[in-house]
Amino acid sequence: MSKLTAHGIVRKYGDNVDTDVIIPARYLNTSDPKELAAHCMEDIDKDFVKKVNPGDIMVGGANFGCGSSREHAPIAIKESGIACVIASTFARIFYRNAINIGLPILECPEAAEEIKDGDELDIDFDSGRITNAATGKIYTAEPFPEFIKDIIDKGGLLNSIKK
Repeated sequence: MSKLTAHGIVRKYGDNVDTDVIIPARYLNTSDPKELAAHCMEDIDKDFVKKVNPGDIMVGGANFGCGSSREHAPIAIKESGIACVIASTFARIFYRNAINIGLPILECPEAAEEIKDGDELDIDFDSGRITNAATGKIYTAEPFPEFIKDIIDKGGLLNSIKK
């Protein structure tokens, strides 16, 4: 298994970012990941798709991904180029859907509160270490168990089962 890491610029949001904000319901007539990514976050941040770069890291507050159980939300985030989502807490169904599609997500309340939009982060998923290059501060999230690292490493649950 390869070492799971991420490095990117933070795109920061607040508490209760729901699935309707992540991908508005008017776009749910498609399951094409590229089409979903083209509209990711547009109702809360109309410039998100213009400024996000592959490897960037999304940071949210409490209850990230609340709302419906649609898998479209983590798909839109992952396909937009986001390498990881850090939040204080995640809605349980969003957490499960994210892992199922291979989108790394970390719960770390201190990091979610203190990290600012535009900060540069390095993440080591094996240790749960989140390093803020802007401040030098190191946060620790609960690292993934081996079976979840395997799912993420292989790009999602279905790929993990196939391999």
